[in-house]
Order: sequence, then C-alpha cells, then structure tokens
Amino acid sequence: MGFEDFEAIFGEAKPDWANESRRFLFHFGSIDPSRLRIHVTDFHSRTWEAVRSVEQLEDMQDTVGVGGSWSEFVDYVVASMKSKDVKVVLEENSKSDGDAYAKLVAQKSKGMPLISFSLAKLENSAASEAMANLSLELFKSYKNMQNLFIKEQECSDRLAKALSAEQGKNESMQGQLELFSRKQKLQKINTSDNMDISASIVSSNTFNGLQNSPDKLAAQGAGSTKVTKHVVPAYRRVKARGALLQDNEDKDD
Repeated sequence: MGFEDFEAIFGEAKPDWANESRRFLFHFGSIDPSRLRIHVTDFHSRTWEAVRSVEQLEDMQDTVGVGGSWSEFVDYVVASMKSKDVKVVLEENSKSDGDAYAKLVAQKSKGMPLISFSLAKLENSAASEAMANLSLELFKSYKNMQNLFIKEQECSDRLAKALSAEQGKNESMQGQLELFSRKQKLQKINTSDNMDISASIVSSNTFNGLQNSPDKLAAQGAGSTKVTKHVVPAYRRVKARGALLQDNEDKDD
C-alpha cells in the first residue's frame, strides 16, 4: 500500500467564484511512497498546497463513502482528478483573509461522491518553489510523452516498412500467378486446337480410306465393265436392217 508507481496528474482547476480572469493549473503527484502532494496556482498571486499521507487518505475513504478496496479508492480519486469537473473553491473564512485557504473539489461524474482536498496558501519563496516544481514536473511529463510518441512513431515506421515489403512480395506473387494462369489458358487453347486438327485429320483419313477400300474400288470397277460390254438385242438389230432394205427398194421403184 503506497505510491511508488503513482503517475502524476496535471489539469486545469476552474475557479468557483465570479469575476476571475486568471486560469489555475494543478499538479497531483507523490512526494515519496507514503505521501501525495497537490499544488494549485495561477502563476501570479495565488498558490496553494495540500499534502496527504496514506493514513489520511484512508480516513478520507471512510468520509467520502467510497466502498471497495484501497486500490479501488485510489483509482476513484485518480479518475475524479482526471475528469473535466475539477474546481478550486475559496473557503468561507478566507474571503476576508486574502485567500489564505481554499479547497480543490473533483467529481468523477455527476451524482458520484465528491473528492475534496483542503488547501493552504503559500507565500513568497514557498510559492515560487511550488510554481517552479509544477513547471519542472510538467516539463518532465511532456518529455516522457514526447519520448513515448517517438518510440511509437519509430515502431509505426518499422511496421509500415514491413507492411510495404510484404505488399510488394504479394504483388510480385500475384503477378507470377496471373502469368502462370495465362500460360495455362494458352496451353489449354493450343491443346484443344491440336485435338480438333487431329480429329479432323483422322476423320478425313477415315473417309478417304473408306472411299478407296478394295471392296469399294472392286464394286466401282464391276459397274464400269458392265456398262462398256452392253450388247443391243438381236431383234432390234434385225428390225433396223429390214427397215433399211425397205427404204432402198422404194427408192429403186
């Protein structure tokens, strides 16, 4: 139970009184593993501070009425301080005492319990040191975030390069696959054409073979011989000769 790994919180605390033109920033972080410290300042004339130990925060848990474990309560406090509803409120007895006391009020969301820290005003060198400490811690936080961003950017660049290389490989493989597919299609077309030509040749040869077969040729030869050796019947030849003799007799008469 402590604040060894407590991450500092920075934010804006809205003044809860009228006619205030300045803006307030707060820093909520650990001094050591057993204490948390809050600074609230306008970097001009108002700077407050609050320090809370683990024991005091345990008492606050009972007062606020947030149940659960210690870590759950700390998480609730952190969530409240990170919300947009953080205000700095002047204490009633400080209005006539130069803003000597104030309180920082935070709420995780409407309807949830309020977290409140009483603040004591710092003067002179103590106020200057608090403002300097807040500025330094804010700068450290900024540098940490910047370094984290740079690391993430470098990681993102490496991933982008790796992705680009993989995309190049995929495009190359896709091109090879398309080329192979076109070759396969051409081979299929050529094979189909060759098969058609072969089938045509086979069909033609088969037809010619049938036309020039010995049986077919013998049949054709026999038909031709019969036509050549055809003889006119005898009765037709005699009749023709008799008619011719008759004509000659008429002419002699």
